[in-house]
Amino acid sequence: MSTSGLKAIAPVPTAADFLDIVLSKTQRKTPTVIHKNFKISRIRNFYMRKVKFTQDSFDEKLGAILNDFPILDDLHPFLSSLMNVLYDKNHYKLALGQLRTARHLIDQVAKDYVRLLKFGDSLYRCKQLKRAALGRMATVMRRQKDPLAYLEQVRQHISRLPAIDPNTRTLLICGYPNVGKSSFINKVTRADVDVQPYAFTTKSLFVGHLDYKYLRWQVIDTPGILDHPLEEMNTIEMQSITALAHLKSCVLYFMDLSEQCGYTIEAQVQLYHSIKPLFAGKPTIVVLNKSDITTLESLPESTQTLINEIASPSDPSSSDSPVQILTCSCYSEEGVISLRNAACDALLSARVENKLKGSKINTVVNRIHVAVPKKRDDVAREPFIPEKVKEKREKGESTKYDKEDPNRKRLLRDREVEEGGAGVFNINMKEDYILSDPSWKNDIIPEIMDGKNIADFIDPDIVEKLEALEREEEKLVEEGFYDSDIEAEEGSEFDDLELEEDRSNAQKLTSQQTKKSLKNHARLPRTAGLRTLSELTDGLTKAGYDPSRIKERAVGLAKVVGEKRKRMRELEREFEDVEMEDAEEGGDEDVEMDDEEAPRLIKRTKGNSGAVVAAEGGKRVPRSNRAMAGLRDSEQASRATKLRNLGQRPRNMLARAGEADRAIKVKMPKHLFSGKRKAGTTNRR
Repeated sequence: MSTSGLKAIAPVPTAADFLDIVLSKTQRKTPTVIHKNFKISRIRNFYMRKVKFTQDSFDEKLGAILNDFPILDDLHPFLSSLMNVLYDKNHYKLALGQLRTARHLIDQVAKDYVRLLKFGDSLYRCKQLKRAALGRMATVMRRQKDPLAYLEQVRQHISRLPAIDPNTRTLLICGYPNVGKSSFINKVTRADVDVQPYAFTTKSLFVGHLDYKYLRWQVIDTPGILDHPLEEMNTIEMQSITALAHLKSCVLYFMDLSEQCGYTIEAQVQLYHSIKPLFAGKPTIVVLNKSDITTLESLPESTQTLINEIASPSDPSSSDSPVQILTCSCYSEEGVISLRNAACDALLSARVENKLKGSKINTVVNRIHVAVPKKRDDVAREPFIPEKVKEKREKGESTKYDKEDPNRKRLLRDREVEEGGAGVFNINMKEDYILSDPSWKNDIIPEIMDGKNIADFIDPDIVEKLEALEREEEKLVEEGFYDSDIEAEEGSEFDDLELEEDRSNAQKLTSQQTKKSLKNHARLPRTAGLRTLSELTDGLTKAGYDPSRIKERAVGLAKVVGEKRKRMRELEREFEDVEMEDAEEGGDEDVEMDDEEAPRLIKRTKGNSGAVVAAEGGKRVPRSNRAMAGLRDSEQASRATKLRNLGQRPRNMLARAGEADRAIKVKMPKHLFSGKRKAGTTNRR
C-alpha cells in the first residue's frame, strides 16, 4: 500500500456533528407518530425500533472510520515508521482503540435497553427508556471528542503527504542541509521544491518523477540531517532516516565542497560514516556538488584523501557494491544528466543482482533443460558456412553488415532512401515471385469478378475478329450498301403530325419519370427551348426531310385556334351585356337561359386542388364537402361531432394543470406521520 492509498479516507466529523448526523437520521428514517391508545406491543416495537436504528447508525459510522484508517502493523515498514514519526504510533493506536471501545459500549447499551423495552407496560415507560438509551449513547460519543479531533488532524496531514510507492524504482537524496538536494530534484524532475539559501528549507519528504529507459522513476528529496545521536533528532530529520532505512533505492549522498552550506567537509564526511549502516545493500553515489565553485582537485591532499576513503570499502570481504564519487553543479547543470543516468543504471543492475540471488532464479534454472543429441554414427557432420563468408574470413574482412562499406549488400532500406523515403517509396511485391519465365513478374494480372477470372471469358482471337469486322464495314461503305437505305428513307412518306404527337407524348412521359431525379438540378429558362416555325422547317430541311406538311398543319392549327379565341371573346362580350341589362332592370327577375346558352355564361376553370370557380360570383366552390366524407347525412355528422367532444372532455380536464402551474407539494413524507408500521427493516427506502 502506498501513501496514495491513504488519501481515500473520508472526513472525520466532530463529536457534536456525529450526534447531529445520527439522531437526525433516526428522526428522518423511523416513524414519528404514536398514541397511548395503541396496542402495547405496537408501542414497544415503535421505541425498540428507534433504539436499534440509532445503534445501527452509530455502528455504521464508527465502523467506517475504523476501516478507513490503516492498521500500522499491516502497512509497509516505511509507511509504518513514517506514521510513527509524524503522528506517534501509541497515540494513533490509542485513538482508534477508544473508538472501537465506544462502538462496543453503544452496542451493549442498545442491547440492554431493548431488553428492558420488551417489558415496558405503558407509552410513558417505553418513551423514558428510549430517551435513557439515546442519552447514554450520546454521552459515550461526547467522550470521544479528543480522539475524533486527533484522527481528523491525522487525515488532513496524510492527504498532504506526497504519493510515495515504497516498491518502485527510487532515487533517494540525502545529506546536510543546504548542500543542493532540492536544486538537483528540480533539475531532473518536474517537481517544484522550494529552494532558499538557508538550512532546513525542506521540512518534509518531496517526490518527483522522471523517465529513463522507458521506465518510471521516483526521486525523493529528504530534509537535511545533522550529525548527532538518533535520540536527539527531531521529526524533520527522522523522516530522512526512515526513508533511508526502509526504501530499497539508490542513495545519492550530497556534499558541498565549497562549504557554503555552513558545515565543513570533515563534518560532512563524518555524517556519511555515521549513517553508512543505513546504506547496506543499496547502490550508493557520493555527489560532490557545486563543482562550479570548488573542485576536488583544488582541495588540499588531506581533504582529498578523506573523501577518497569513502569509495574504498572498510571491509573488503563484504558483498556491497563499491561507492561511486561523481561531481556536478546544479547551477551550471554540468554533470546533472550523467549523474542521473549513473544512478539509474546502478539501481537497475542492483535490482537484477538481487533477483538472481533470490530463490526464484533457482526455480527458473531448474526448469531449463539443455538437450544434447546423441551420436548415431561415425559420419562427421560439420557446420555449413557459405563460400562468401569463407572468402571474407580468409581475406580478414568482417562478415557483419557495415553501413560504410561501399560493397555491402543493398538492403531494402537503402532503396527506400534512394527512392524518396517513407511515404513515397512503394515496395514491389512481385519481385519475389517464382515463375517459369522471370519476365512474367510484372505482367498485368486479370481481375477476379464474382469469383471468376475475367481472362477466362475473353476470346483470344478477339483482335483479329474486330479487324475483320472493320474491313467488312469499309467494304460495304465503298460499295454503297448504306446509301440505298438513306434514299429509301428520304423518299418514304410518313405522317408528320403523328410524329410530332409521338414526340410530345414521349416528352411528357420522360418529364414525369425524371421529375424527382431533376428536382435539385439547375434548369434552363422556359424561353431557352422555344423555337419558331421557320427555325424548325430550316432544321428539317437540312436534315433531309420535307417540312411542307408540318408547315401546312401548323398554319391550319393557327387558324383554328384564332377562330376559337375570337368566339370566346364574343361569348364574353355577350355575357357582359346580359349582366349590364340585368343590373339596369334591378336584378329581381332571374334570367332565363336555354341549355345551349348555359355553358356560355359560366366559365369553369380547374385549379390544382380540383375546385371549381364560378364566373357569376367569383367564389371558389369545392367539389365535395370533406366534413361529410364517409357519413350518410347531416344528422349523422352532428352525432359524430358530439361523440368526439365527449371523448375529449377527460383530457381537457387533466390538461388544466400544466407544467407552468404553481403546485404546493406535500411538506412531509407519508412515512413520517403514519405510525402503523411495525419494527422491521427499511432497506426498501
